[in-house]
Amino acid sequence: MQYRQLGRTGWKVSDISFGAWAIGGAWGSVSDKESLAALRQAVDCGVNFIDTADVYGDGRSERLIAQLIAELKQSEKSKIIVATKAGRRLSRQTVEGYNRQNLTMWVEDSLRNLATDSLDLLQLHCPPGALYDGPEVFGILDDLVRAGKIRYYGVSVEKIEEALKAVEFPNLQTVQIIFNCFRQRPAEQFFARAKQKQVGILARVPLASGLLTGKLRSDSTFAADDHRNFNRHGEAFDIGETFSGVDYNVGLEAVEEMRALLPAGVSMSQFALRWILMFDAITCAIPGGKRPEQVADNCQASDLPPLSNEVMRGVRRIYDEKIRPLVQSRW
Repeated sequence: MQYRQLGRTGWKVSDISFGAWAIGGAWGSVSDKESLAALRQAVDCGVNFIDTADVYGDGRSERLIAQLIAELKQSEKSKIIVATKAGRRLSRQTVEGYNRQNLTMWVEDSLRNLATDSLDLLQLHCPPGALYDGPEVFGILDDLVRAGKIRYYGVSVEKIEEALKAVEFPNLQTVQIIFNCFRQRPAEQFFARAKQKQVGILARVPLASGLLTGKLRSDSTFAADDHRNFNRHGEAFDIGETFSGVDYNVGLEAVEEMRALLPAGVSMSQFALRWILMFDAITCAIPGGKRPEQVADNCQASDLPPLSNEVMRGVRRIYDEKIRPLVQSRW
């Protein structure tokens, strides 16, 4: 496992980390026993950064992470960094909802769920874009840092324009943004500014909700409680969160073309993750995993050799021809 600097925190985190949405919910059925096994596998592979949110299973994901940490040896516990998110408990997303009372309440809930007295990293969970037009919310976050409730803070965003505004706040440490072979615009319009500001970038939805694993087919089915079933057209939340906003069948066609670019012995998932790590502005990719074998396969991407220029051009060609018209201007 390789490690990269996370913003200005002084932490070095595994460049393949663990996204804990799937073990909380909205990805079909999952057992707590298997989720804990997946988390343990991640730690065994060298993962030291876990990303979750208070709404993932209404705290279920956070509580599972707390259980994992409680079971670790003392030498392992001290190395684990947990990032969580707040804001999606609002029934309607408004800037006014991100007030001191709510933020404090959400932080206290996460502290209880994670069984800790200070959150390593709190991220605003895709708040309204207008929130970035003023400093008020970030002032509240600064106060929570001074109170010892959180160590550092960042944001998770839908749009590049939001990310560009966010990095201008002086104490912001991280931006979580969708970035993968099917969502390449951040590399063109955001990464350089983030590097200038020394802000860490967490690449979320790195496998395009499973499309970039190469395991999905045109006849694949998804459970009723899986967002790949109920949010295909953005019915529940931003459509970009599901399959990266790419039409399912177009995505399958693009993946089939991409198979020809895979180095020998490399799975499609590993290839897609290694592609992300080719960008030095990225701190880490945060693929999810409900089973230990998924996690182990993903983690191997960290130690793969760099992809060739020819392969990188091939991915770009497929994106330009098939995917760019669907997503480039939307996020």
